[in-house]
This record gives sequence, C-alpha cells and structure tokens, in this order.
Amino acid sequence: MSGRSDDALLMILTALERELHEPAVRRDVRRLRELLHPSFLEIGRSGYRIDLDDVLRDLPTEGGNGSIVADGFELLQPAEGVAILLYRSAHRSPSGVDSRHTMRSSTWIGEHGEWRMVYHQGTPTEPFDIV
Repeated sequence: MSGRSDDALLMILTALERELHEPAVRRDVRRLRELLHPSFLEIGRSGYRIDLDDVLRDLPTEGGNGSIVADGFELLQPAEGVAILLYRSAHRSPSGVDSRHTMRSSTWIGEHGEWRMVYHQGTPTEPFDIV
C-alpha cells in the first residue's frame, strides 16, 4: 500500500498511540484491553519484558506528574494487516522540562476492522527537542 491509504493509517495509528499516552486511558483497564492485543509484549526503556497482565496490573496505578509528548511518527507496513509505528517521546514535567527521551516502536495488528498493539519497545536516547 502507498499514498493516501498510508497517510490515513498513519493518522489512525498515531491517534491510537497518543491515546495510550493519556493518563485517563492509562488508568482505564477496559480501554487498555481494547487497544492492546491479548498477546501484547513490551520491552520497556528500562530493558524489562512486560506482558499484558503486567500492563493491566501496573499501568492503572502509575503515579507521577507531567505528560508524555511525542513526534516524528513514521509508518512501516511489512505485511497486510501489520503496521509498525516509529516515533520518539519524552516525559514533560508540569514545569515544561523534558526528560526520559526515548525512541519508540509499536507493532499494530489489524483484525476485524480494529487495530491493536501487539508489541512495543522503548530505547533510551540522547535528549532532543520535541516539535
């Protein structure tokens, strides 16, 4: 696929990814189950392996101030119904200071007209400016 369909899918997956950055969604186990594939696996920026049960147990109780900011979204489509979203993110404190700069990769599976994340990886990187 290429062109307009790629642009549309990039917009859809970017919106879903940004939704996962929202504190209200991160606390909503029902919505997390809708967005994450049952076989979800993550290799976090910490280097730890995290599965769906870990996410559903830990993410809703995650504390902290600030927000997740992200940019540079790119789409790869290695096969029909499979999409990889690449981007970078940082944690922004309430005072506007960015930290925890990370390169990210999310693999999404399209089934029954819905996209669900099946894999995510975060790799620490040098600081950069979010656009």
